[in-house]
Amino acid sequence: MAHTIRAAAVQMVSTTDPDTNIQTMRRLVKEAAGKGADWVLLPEYWPVMGQQDTDKIAFAETLGEGKLQTALSEAARENRVVLFGGTIPLTSDEDGKVMNTMLAYGRDGRSLTHYHKMHLFGFSGLGERYAEAGTITAGKEVPDWQVDGMGVAAGVCYDLRFPEFFRMQAPFDVLLLPAAFTYTTGAAHWELLLRTRAVENQCYVVASAQGGKHESGRRTFGHSMIIDPWGEVLAVLPEGEGVVAADLDAGRLNSVRTRLPALQHRLL
Repeated sequence: MAHTIRAAAVQMVSTTDPDTNIQTMRRLVKEAAGKGADWVLLPEYWPVMGQQDTDKIAFAETLGEGKLQTALSEAARENRVVLFGGTIPLTSDEDGKVMNTMLAYGRDGRSLTHYHKMHLFGFSGLGERYAEAGTITAGKEVPDWQVDGMGVAAGVCYDLRFPEFFRMQAPFDVLLLPAAFTYTTGAAHWELLLRTRAVENQCYVVASAQGGKHESGRRTFGHSMIIDPWGEVLAVLPEGEGVVAADLDAGRLNSVRTRLPALQHRLL
């Protein structure tokens, strides 16, 4: 990590209406820029949290065109930030399914890169059931991102549970994770897993979440946060929409890696 940047994590409680969510996204990205953010991360499913899992299929766009991608591009350009666009639904080769895709835009609004979520969430218990494989096609390409000259690891929500996935992206300085963790799994594992990924990779972690009660009745855990390479939580927003920001400091990163050179001691 060659320099220091200010990163912001945006938390939303997205509705079933994409137009409403676009307005909220624009307002919160502007708020993040007002806090001095160079990079802004949006949560998973920011454009729509449907009444049912199939609702997102109706809003799927082709990569490179559509109002969701246009809104992201404009928000990046208007606020002069690198915008990591959480996830939006993109068209899939499989009927009745979408790609769940994280996109990145430069300060000029141009598309930089994208990642299709690879690990698809499944959970049943305590009156809840989720099966993303029913409506999402899994991505096949592990991200290999360089942004502003820094190594960036990208993952989406359930990817967080697979440490080998991030080791495949090493070396990197910052891990970005948009999510929509359920309240049940989030209360048990969200902070634990995020801090573990930060410590084991000696990296900064920026995690943006959905955080509240949605129109479908689903409750997401929130707790968008930024974590340093020692595992210290620098900023957190428990619930509700808003923005948290913190400096990703090159000196801090280098200090942790020098004092405890665990990455150099890896056998695999």
